[in-house]
Amino acid sequence: MTARYAIAVGRFYEDLAARLERGARAAFAEAGVEDVDTFDVPGAFELPLAAKYLAESGRYAGVACLGAVIRGETDHYDYVCAESARGIQAVQLETGVPCAFGVLTVANMEQALARAGGDKRDQGRHAAEAVMAMAAIRTQLP
Repeated sequence: MTARYAIAVGRFYEDLAARLERGARAAFAEAGVEDVDTFDVPGAFELPLAAKYLAESGRYAGVACLGAVIRGETDHYDYVCAESARGIQAVQLETGVPCAFGVLTVANMEQALARAGGDKRDQGRHAAEAVMAMAAIRTQLP
């Protein structure tokens, strides 16, 4: 029996969210993980609370948090990026359940597409791989 994982996806940029989720699901499938549940949230700012709910449920070995924040004309970008990263990190440190930060923090849509399964990297895949790697450490401890 393999571990069960969760994906929390900020859907503010739906196309990017779908691409990130595809990448994460592909990584889980390639690792032989069949039991993956997806939970949608409005955007990146809501990911930490979703991760906390999922981590505290006791059902998941880890949570891949996915989303995108694209810089605009105001400081909103800085706050959302910082607080979503800080919140996701806090959840994993408080609960001991790995939570990967698979949130694109980019200047424009071109950069986002390149990092959501485009020519640069697949951040969804990377988040799933990271959360599985961290969960594996737990199983190796006496």
